[in-house]
Amino acid sequence: MVKKRMLFAGLMLVLSVFLAACTEKEKTGEGEKAPDKKDEGVGIEEITEVDPKEASLDFPHTVSNKEPVIEDGELTVGLVSESPFEGMLNSVFNSSESDARVMDFFDENLLSYDGDYLITNDGAATYEMSKDHKMITLKIKDNVNWHDGEPVKASDLLYSYELLGHPDYAGDFYDATISNVEGMPAYNEGKTDKISGINVIDDKNLTITFTEASPTILSGIWSTPTPRHHIGDVTTGEVTMEEIMSSGKIRVNPIGFGPYKVAEIIPGESVLYARNENYWRGKPSLKSVFLKVVNPSSVVELMKKGEIDYASIPADQYLNAKKLENVELLAGVESTYAYIGFNLGKWDEKKNENVMDPTKKMSNKLVRQAMWHAMDNETIGKELYHGLRIPANTAIPTAFASFHDGDNEGRPYDPEKARTLLTEAGYLDVNGDGFRETDKGEEFVLTFAAMEGGKKVEPNAKFYIQNWADVGIKVQLVDSRLYEYNEFHELLKADDSNVDIYQSTWGTGSDPDQEGLYGRRAALNYTHYTSEKNDELLIAGTSEQAFDTDYRRDIYNEWQALMIEDVPVAPTVYSYALLAVNNRVVNYSIDPGSELWLYEMGVSQEKSVVAK
Repeated sequence: MVKKRMLFAGLMLVLSVFLAACTEKEKTGEGEKAPDKKDEGVGIEEITEVDPKEASLDFPHTVSNKEPVIEDGELTVGLVSESPFEGMLNSVFNSSESDARVMDFFDENLLSYDGDYLITNDGAATYEMSKDHKMITLKIKDNVNWHDGEPVKASDLLYSYELLGHPDYAGDFYDATISNVEGMPAYNEGKTDKISGINVIDDKNLTITFTEASPTILSGIWSTPTPRHHIGDVTTGEVTMEEIMSSGKIRVNPIGFGPYKVAEIIPGESVLYARNENYWRGKPSLKSVFLKVVNPSSVVELMKKGEIDYASIPADQYLNAKKLENVELLAGVESTYAYIGFNLGKWDEKKNENVMDPTKKMSNKLVRQAMWHAMDNETIGKELYHGLRIPANTAIPTAFASFHDGDNEGRPYDPEKARTLLTEAGYLDVNGDGFRETDKGEEFVLTFAAMEGGKKVEPNAKFYIQNWADVGIKVQLVDSRLYEYNEFHELLKADDSNVDIYQSTWGTGSDPDQEGLYGRRAALNYTHYTSEKNDELLIAGTSEQAFDTDYRRDIYNEWQALMIEDVPVAPTVYSYALLAVNNRVVNYSIDPGSELWLYEMGVSQEKSVVAK
């Protein structure tokens, strides 16, 4: 499934939309700032502006190379990141975007998706939905085998659900879609050792019954199986959850049933994939694929030399990348948005849910509203990112054309409005130092967590710090530094009390349902925001009535308005993502509606094209 992920990238591009979208159709392939801008070297530059609307028209979605694919070609992929990949190479346990990109070549869903992110019968399994929309029947196609030759069984998909709902599961994907499976809550609470809503008929067939009919089933159903025979069986006590998560079976020697299988892993650094000769769709075009972690600062030079065949291009290197004659730039709008998150509470282990804390520094929504109005996102997009970032107005990105509310302006840059809101909240500069105190007259200093991810991240963070200083809010980076990817991830998951606000990016996945990101029991809800109205709208957005697109659109417009009023997060920018592809690459597309599949991607000559 296209899962919702948090991209811990301070506006750093990884191979997100492209490989995620393609994997879900099993094709080509789913972040955060003193006050004086000049003194702090904010780094806003004078550059030639690029109109993103024009840019999107100029950039193709599919490579233009139509030459024949050579036999036994080899491809090198750059995984653009300043940090090693974690190596949790199993969909149930993974929460890292980099690991997801590693899995794209060997992991696969049973169900495929179309250009509207709805499940189809083009994948390794077909489906039928019952008339009441509460039961789905899956049938695995012939010759769908794990890389070790064992057949992929219906019980392997059951195993994914048994892991996701297990009382000891500590991952991020036990959400409303999973808990909607009939009998799952009782299983999750340890009251039974069986999930009553999943019936394995035989090795090829199973049914999944849901408590409530929901359109989320058609775009968010989990259809990624887990090889029970390979990693061991938790349900029998053969292994524990902890043992699986540390096992070489998923960290060093993972298996899938995709077009390529893992031949060798250098942990955190690289993966060599070999052709899966028995892939169910047919023989893959490439003999091998080599993926390696590439620093954002060196990706353009490596593309120039032909040392990698494709990689995401950070927007701050767009001007350099577009000069390269040996590559083609593909571009599209990501189903992501960058945002500033406000720490409003904590995760309650006993209740297993998010809980608001009125003593948190960011508990006054007028202050949150003011901070959003204070951010000059248009200047950030134009000056730091060459026009390839545009101001975000809501928490549902434009990629969801049917549900994004383009008529709601959100909270546009308006420093005077920000000052008015702060004064209304009682936050005044009592001592005349240029910074406001709280409504109780106490010092008001916010700590801001941001992470590494390209040379523009620090100027981006400091620019926002300056924006907030301009309206009288004092903000400082946590520990006066940017955090490394994995370190930043752990900082938020640990509910670190030193973090008042943070900057990151949501990857929203294939489903406009927001429960997995903002739900009361969502593990990825790092703001810990909850409200009864939020609960009500999230439930309505996935109800049986929401099969009516007009009704669902109205619900999500109301939800977007609620988020703009309550501001648990302040969306900052939507992104145009760039991918550089060597001119020898054939049969590659970033269009989710394309008919090209990953196993068809190949090269038209033995060696990469090198720039002159």
